[in-house]
Amino acid sequence: MTGPVLHATGDGVTWITLNRPEAMNALTPVQRDRVVALLADASADPAVRAVVLTATGPGFCAGADLRGAGPAGRERVAGDVARTIRLGAQRLVAAVLDCEKPVIAAVNGTAAGLGAHLAFACDLVLAAESARFIEVFVRRGLVPDGGGAYLLARLVGPQRAKELMFFGDALAAADAARLGLVNRVVPDGDLEKTARAWAERLAQGPTRTLALTKQLVNASLDGDRATAFAAEAAAQEITMTTYDANEGVAGFVERRTPRFRGE
Repeated sequence: MTGPVLHATGDGVTWITLNRPEAMNALTPVQRDRVVALLADASADPAVRAVVLTATGPGFCAGADLRGAGPAGRERVAGDVARTIRLGAQRLVAAVLDCEKPVIAAVNGTAAGLGAHLAFACDLVLAAESARFIEVFVRRGLVPDGGGAYLLARLVGPQRAKELMFFGDALAAADAARLGLVNRVVPDGDLEKTARAWAERLAQGPTRTLALTKQLVNASLDGDRATAFAAEAAAQEITMTTYDANEGVAGFVERRTPRFRGE
């Protein structure tokens, strides 16, 4: 299979692989829209129970491909930039956050700008030892887009987020893990194997429960305690109607490992 975005599904896991290594996987609008569509498909497909987002070559994603940002010579009018961000980078990051299946980022190399935010939006982040994360926007005189300020402030707190965004220094994988941006750092040669093991473990889990848990965690910092508690109770009400919840309880009572079906 060839193309700017590779796609394969097996053992309940969908793999989405950015495939423009010659451009450090800088995202074109076509690539971005394809990833958004594949994430929507993963949400709707009961055969898909986990997603891995990764890339080929030495880079995970160098951000948006600015060379394809718009038609040359066209006069910019008020609202153009905001519309482009809203329908482009923000829509991509939202697609990851809203995907109803757990999404693992397997960061194989440099993740810069939107590429870093794409990784940080994922539910779990695995990084190769050679991976780096760079908030490049300040180097271009731009504010972070693609949900950067929203994501980073929640992941590492406002002070650390400002440090990363104000200076734009490259952050090594080990330092990203220390800050809580990465779940685990592995040798470069073990990245795919580890991502596969994690994804297949998730794919054997209670899929609807994981989806609701993801929603609760993602929304937890945006509302008050009463709203969070009400959402939790409602989610548990829904969960208790699923096959997997009944199977989980039966497995506990019968002292056996439950066999979840994602239903």
